[in-house]
Amino acid sequence: MRSGPDAGGCGPANPTAEATVFFDGSCPLCRAEIDHYRRSAGAERVAFVDVAGEGSAERLGPGLTRDAALRRFHLRDRDGQLLSGAAAFARLWTVLPRWRWLGRLIALRLRDGRPVLPIAELFYRLSLPLRPRLARLLTRLRLL
Repeated sequence: MRSGPDAGGCGPANPTAEATVFFDGSCPLCRAEIDHYRRSAGAERVAFVDVAGEGSAERLGPGLTRDAALRRFHLRDRDGQLLSGAAAFARLWTVLPRWRWLGRLIALRLRDGRPVLPIAELFYRLSLPLRPRLARLLTRLRLL
């Protein structure tokens, strides 16, 4: 079962989902990236929820508001743990075989913690303000 843009989250509505991704479907860049993931091997194990769409607020679950989900990339795993930013991307990538190596690298645990995750999160945070401008540029170049 491939999860569509309005698929439910992990749980009774989608019991096979290992993760539920919450994304801003009004952002062309975000939509293009999610479309790429949807076409990837393993995507059938992920539910994708467009939080910009009507009725999405009911599917967010505890601890996540629509406003927060529109500002940052979020993922809820099968156990209900809510992740955002680089940690959410790392978890998504571990589900998708082609991206698994990157998810594992970012989530890598060493004795003193996760050395790569804070660096990935820094780059993610730096990219957020650039998202609208990058989307406009890529649209003008007809790459989106």
